[in-house]
This record gives sequence, C-alpha cells and structure tokens, in this order.
Amino acid sequence: MKKEKTIHELAKEFPNKTYRELEKYREEDRQQEAGACIMGEMKKDREELSWQEKYNKEHRLRQEAEGELTILKGIETNRVKEAQDALATALEVNESHQKLNGKLQERLTELEEENKKMHDHLNKKIEGARKAGL
Repeated sequence: MKKEKTIHELAKEFPNKTYRELEKYREEDRQQEAGACIMGEMKKDREELSWQEKYNKEHRLRQEAEGELTILKGIETNRVKEAQDALATALEVNESHQKLNGKLQERLTELEEENKKMHDHLNKKIEGARKAGL
C-alpha cells in the first residue's frame, strides 16, 4: 500500500496545477487506492466463493455416489435373495423328483419281476400244450 501524498508534496511535484486540481488528483489517487482495496476484497470473496462452490459440488457428487451405491447394494441384495429363493425351490423340486424317481424305479423293478413270472408261466403252459400234442 503506497503512502498518500500531501497537498504540499503534490504542489512540489506539479507546480503548474491549482489547489483545486491538486485536490482532484489527490481524490482520484484515494479512489484508485480504495478501488484496489475493493478489488482485492472482491477477489478474496470470489476465491472463497469458488472454494465454497467446489466444496458444495464435491459434496453433492459424493452424496450422489453414496446414493447410487446404496441403490446398487439394494439391487444386489435383492438379486442374492432371489437367487437364494430360486436355489431353495430348485432343491425342493430336486428332492421331490428324487423321491418320485425312487418310487418309479421300485415299481419298474416290480413290473419286470411280474413280467418275468408271467413269461415263465406262459412258457410252461405253451410247453405243456406242445407236449400234449397241440
């Protein structure tokens, strides 16, 4: 910050100027100095505002990312639950099919044994009829 010149100093510097002109010059000098102070304050305010804007933007982006992450976690949780439910259903169906398959296998074995007995019985009758001359 430069030192403000007195009227006497300005008169020595500009001997051809009147007192009124020197006063105007001195007032302009004050205005410029005040303007520089105001500009400095405005710049400082802009920097603070810029920092605040950056912080707010970063904060908003962080909140959006956290929201998206929460949504993704919810979706993933739902998918896992659906997969677990589907697996439980599939295991129940598998167990039911295994029981049915076991019963069918037992019935098939029984029918094969009956068929073999009937086949043996018919063969004996046919052999008996052939021996009897038919």
